[in-house]
Amino acid sequence: MSLSLSTTWLQTQSMYTTPSRTRSAHNKLLHPLRQNPLSLFLHTSKAQPSPYTSVAVSAIFTKEQEESKQTQFQSTFSFKTYMVEKANSVNQALDAAVSLKDPKKIHESMRYSLLAGGKRVRPVLCIAACETVGGVEATAMPAACAVEMIHTMSLMHDDLPCMDNDDLRRGKPTNHKVFGEDVAVLAGDALLAFAFEHIATATKNVPSDRIVRVIGELAKSIGSEGLVAGQVVDICSEGISNVGLEHLEFIHVHKTAALLEGSVVLGAILGGGTHEEVEKLRKFARCIGLLFQVVDDILDVTKSSQELGKTAGKDLVADKTTYPKLIGIEKSRAFAEELNKEAQDQLAGFDSDRTAPLVALANYIAYRNN
Repeated sequence: MSLSLSTTWLQTQSMYTTPSRTRSAHNKLLHPLRQNPLSLFLHTSKAQPSPYTSVAVSAIFTKEQEESKQTQFQSTFSFKTYMVEKANSVNQALDAAVSLKDPKKIHESMRYSLLAGGKRVRPVLCIAACETVGGVEATAMPAACAVEMIHTMSLMHDDLPCMDNDDLRRGKPTNHKVFGEDVAVLAGDALLAFAFEHIATATKNVPSDRIVRVIGELAKSIGSEGLVAGQVVDICSEGISNVGLEHLEFIHVHKTAALLEGSVVLGAILGGGTHEEVEKLRKFARCIGLLFQVVDDILDVTKSSQELGKTAGKDLVADKTTYPKLIGIEKSRAFAEELNKEAQDQLAGFDSDRTAPLVALANYIAYRNN
């Protein structure tokens, strides 16, 4: 049975406060990302002597105070509450943005998939990144809605008979099963176009150069060098027996991670983050984007359609190359843990209270449905 968000949060906190077992320094899990290498070596820790001089005692006391503050904050921060509140805000904004108007058929189709539910991970990441650099929810909301519109479009098109040919999405019949293939294609196109219009017209109190930069970032993340690149390589790879890890990583980094990365970067830019802050959050997002797909691969072979809300085992049926297929489930889970750690390392230097939602989201992505 799937765990609730609050249960998942509690489990992940306990996992990260439990001392890790000593592992071999030569246990390299997978090759690093080419653009931003991941430190995928698990090093054996060695105890170092600590002379208790007055300076050392002072430092330890300060560290204990900080850890106490962190523990106190973690006990008051509710991931479940945060996700519910942000998701509700996003749902209300999406409902208002894409209203039911003429021609009704196309807007009914758009709203059917857009408002069908889902955890709203991408828009919440956008808002959380904006807040991490000192911005506010209202500033990021149009961009948060835009990434959800584009994500929904990608699912609608991905489910089509010419693509994955799926009948179930978020526990409901897929869009083309309800409205027909022709309308589903057009509704997805409409959502894609409106996403950019919405950022341009609904974003308030942000300098125009930032808005232009955000539109450029989003376009790149979903185009022929982003989501589309991953999708087409994924299609061309079906049935190929010699697909390797680097090839698989290219698919996931582009097909899944690119839009997650875009979501975070958009929020950081709109919130007024510095170049250094934006790039650190970009690396964070790239790690959790790949993490998201690694976990998705695992869930596809370990969970039921009822638990997932979509058709389980379809990767096996399509003979797709996945991480469990290449390296097995246990090594895939170990890789997911490393990606989560690498992602959270990028948050060092930010205010810990502001990054709490991003930490929690990374943990949720890593351990969802476990």
